[in-house]
Amino acid sequence: MTKKVLVCGAGGFIGSHLVKRLKQDGCWVRGVDLKYPEFDATAADDFVIGDLRDPNLCRYVVDMKFDEVYQLAADMGGAGFVFTGQHDADIMHNSALINLNILDACQKRNVKRIFYSSSACIYPEYNQMDPGNPQCSEDSAYPANPDSDYGWEKLFSERLYLAYARNYGMEVRIARFHNIFGPNGTWTGGREKAPAALCRKVALATDGGVIDIWGDGLQTRSFLYIDECLEGVLRLMRSDFTGPVNIGSEEMVTINQLAEYVMQVAGKTMQLQHIPGPQGVRGRNSDNRRLKEKLGWEPQAPLIAGLATTYQWIKGQIEAQKPC
Repeated sequence: MTKKVLVCGAGGFIGSHLVKRLKQDGCWVRGVDLKYPEFDATAADDFVIGDLRDPNLCRYVVDMKFDEVYQLAADMGGAGFVFTGQHDADIMHNSALINLNILDACQKRNVKRIFYSSSACIYPEYNQMDPGNPQCSEDSAYPANPDSDYGWEKLFSERLYLAYARNYGMEVRIARFHNIFGPNGTWTGGREKAPAALCRKVALATDGGVIDIWGDGLQTRSFLYIDECLEGVLRLMRSDFTGPVNIGSEEMVTINQLAEYVMQVAGKTMQLQHIPGPQGVRGRNSDNRRLKEKLGWEPQAPLIAGLATTYQWIKGQIEAQKPC
C-alpha cells in the first residue's frame, strides 16, 4: 500500500528536497507552504498554497490519517535574519502558531507519526563560548539559555511535541539540525546562511579581490549537505527513537576556513575583510554520539564536496540573472 505523507514547509529548501526524496521512495506526497519552491518545480502529488498559522488551513490540509507528517515550516533565516533582534516577535509568534496548529490538526485526525525539525540554536550560549571546544550533546540543552529567540521557540516546540507524545500517544520524532546547505536554497536577500552567502560573495568577486566576513571569522560551525540531512531524517523517522538527536556534521571549521574552502572550489584567491555583523555563538559543532548509537549511522561526505556542488549552482543562478 502506498504510504501517504504530508510535508509542511514543502516550498522551502529542506522541504522541497524532502518531497523529492519521498517521491523516490514511492510515497504519495502532499506539500503545503506559503509558496511553491523558488528554484524548481515541486515533486509533490498535491501542493496546497496556504498559511499554516491559520488553524482552518491546517485542518483543511490534514484531511486524512497520513502515515507520516514532516513539520519543517518556520519563520527563519541565517545570522543576518535571526541574530539582529529585529524579527524576534515574528519568529516566535509565527513558528509557535504553526506548531500548535499542526499538532492539534494531526491529533484530531489520529495521525500518529510526526517529525519536527528543531535546531542546534537551542543549545545554551554558555556552552558555546569557546570556538575550539563547543558542547552540543543533546543532554546539554538544560539549563536552557539559547542565544536567540529563534532558539527559544524551537526549544518550546520540542517540549510541545513531547507533551503530545505523552498525552496523546503520538509517535514524535525530533531532530536538531546543524546548518543544512546545498543547491536550491536561499542565497541572497538577507535570510541566506553562511555557505550560500560566501558562495555568492566569491562568485561575484574578481580573482584577487576582497570579500567581507562578519566578525573576526574565528567563530566555528559545522555544515551538513542536504542529501545527508535527508538520510538522517528518514532513518530517524522510521526508527523507534523519539529524540531529540543532532543531525549534523562533526567537521568543524572557522568561518575563515569556510571562506577558504569556497575560494578553493571556485579557483580564486582573495582577501578577507572583517567587518561588524551578527555572528551568533563563538563555537558550535554537532555531537554525533547519540546519532551513531541510536541510528547506527552518521554523515560521511566532506564539507568541501558539498560546497563544490553548491558553489556551481549559485554561480549558475548569478549568471542566469545577468542581462544578455
